[in-house]
Amino acid sequence: MPRALGVEPALNMIVSGEPVKSELLAQIPGQKLFDKMSQSAESLAEEALAFAQSVADTRPLPLVRNLPCKHPNGDAYFQFARNMVKGMAKNYPAPLKCVDAVEAATKRKFDDGMVLERETKRKFDDGMVLEREFFTNLMFTPESRALRHIFMAERAASKIPDVPADTPQREIKSIAVIGAGTMGGGISMNFLNAGIPVKMLEMKQDALDRGIATIRKNYESQVKKGKLKQDKYEQRMSLLTTTLSYDDLKDADMVIEAVFEEMGVKEKVFKELDRVMKPGAILASNTSTLDMNRIAGFTQRPQDVIGTHFFSPANVMKLLEVVRAEKTAKDVLATVMALGKKIRKTSVVSGVCDGFIGNRMIEQYSRQAGFLLEEGCTPAQVDKAVEKFGFAMGPFRMGDLAGNDIGWAIRKRRYQEKPGMKYSKTADLLCEMGRYGQKTGAGWYDYVPGKRDAIPSQVVVDMIDKHRKDIGVTPRKISDEEIVQRLVYSLVNEGAHILEDGIASKASDIDMVYLTGYGFPIHRGGPMLYADQVGLFNVVQSMNRFAQNPLDDASFWKPAPLLARLAAEGKTFN
Repeated sequence: MPRALGVEPALNMIVSGEPVKSELLAQIPGQKLFDKMSQSAESLAEEALAFAQSVADTRPLPLVRNLPCKHPNGDAYFQFARNMVKGMAKNYPAPLKCVDAVEAATKRKFDDGMVLERETKRKFDDGMVLEREFFTNLMFTPESRALRHIFMAERAASKIPDVPADTPQREIKSIAVIGAGTMGGGISMNFLNAGIPVKMLEMKQDALDRGIATIRKNYESQVKKGKLKQDKYEQRMSLLTTTLSYDDLKDADMVIEAVFEEMGVKEKVFKELDRVMKPGAILASNTSTLDMNRIAGFTQRPQDVIGTHFFSPANVMKLLEVVRAEKTAKDVLATVMALGKKIRKTSVVSGVCDGFIGNRMIEQYSRQAGFLLEEGCTPAQVDKAVEKFGFAMGPFRMGDLAGNDIGWAIRKRRYQEKPGMKYSKTADLLCEMGRYGQKTGAGWYDYVPGKRDAIPSQVVVDMIDKHRKDIGVTPRKISDEEIVQRLVYSLVNEGAHILEDGIASKASDIDMVYLTGYGFPIHRGGPMLYADQVGLFNVVQSMNRFAQNPLDDASFWKPAPLLARLAAEGKTFN
């Protein structure tokens, strides 16, 4: 490509992997990639035949390898390219090797000791040898294994052990959504984007008006940025209708509720849906933690009930946890998985448990984050350590974004249901101060109105210091390595319990949940694959060490039986 197209445009395409329109490439001065561009699709065959006849007798046949290949600024350009690539692809070794390979194409001889030194060897052959060596070495990197794992895991997620691929599906031509808030609006947009009509229900007209206004604002923002054409925007909005009456939902093929996360509220909604929805309609709940078996039990048709846990913002986040209740019919599960694909989600099946796959694991992660504060960390130190590891954001920035009051409500429930479960009180103290996160302008961090920048808060640091004194803890210096291990291995151990309980059917499903819904670093392949790469024996050894910490929860650090067995046998999750 550097020979046929020129060094700079070729390097840009090779490093990014982004496609470029042929019309643009044909305009590059001196390019040899295209000899001739057809005038139209209709004349293509005729023009191609004429061109073929005009060059049929050309001898010797021209070879790409014989084209000149150089850059006028040579070493300076490639150093500039390396600096740019290093900043853009810091977690991946391959893009920098792409630069090395293209540079090799421009030189006759190499002095880095990695290739044959013979002066007579042609530079094209030398470059091929070097490129092959780069490729072979990169193939055995952890990053390569992670990306190949993700490629396979994404496809495997749609395969459900006891639901054959040819399972008949129900026809979904229209969707009803209950709730016009942030979640309901985001869920609706997914279906509007896919060309599926949506009827949105609310109890009050002003709530509906706010919901419609938010959807319009989201689409108008896309139009303004050039990501959506005006006619497409109008087409999508034309598919959206609203109502204040459950009776108007009776003809929908599927209904998704996105109401308040409280069992009493869900009960009222599902009893109404059971009353009005036509036979065979799919009844779905967007619950993030509640018992889908109980929700299904509020109806006379539990076989039609399923969980569809979208992640906020629902019109952006790729993950969809599809929660299979005890009596969910196989055709309902197959239909919803196919529908997830149609609305461009990565759908992962979960069984019923508190928090399903993602939130059940994140609770243990959050507990560890709290213990780290009590033992000597600041929120900023914990966040920076895991962000350096590759997470999109640390646990405290994530809490501020989601709303710290959500976790507070869950902990209050836990104190009743599991009084023996140990938590740091720092998060409760934060909420008692009214610091719920970005929505209140103050959480673990301070926020300036209109901005999302997390500013470390002295008020929070002082609160944590006082709490340590109240419980008699002397703070200690904690390394970034310990922070990362405790947070990531808490996910791994709970993931092993989830596999053992049959909530997830395979470890790669857990990885997909964390990669697409919780910001786990792509280049590490998900928590379960990362544990495989570290070595499960090493993970267990670290967990045994954490169990000795009197300020931590020793019972949690007891390895899940599956993890202990795999580690003892020298096996892996994936």
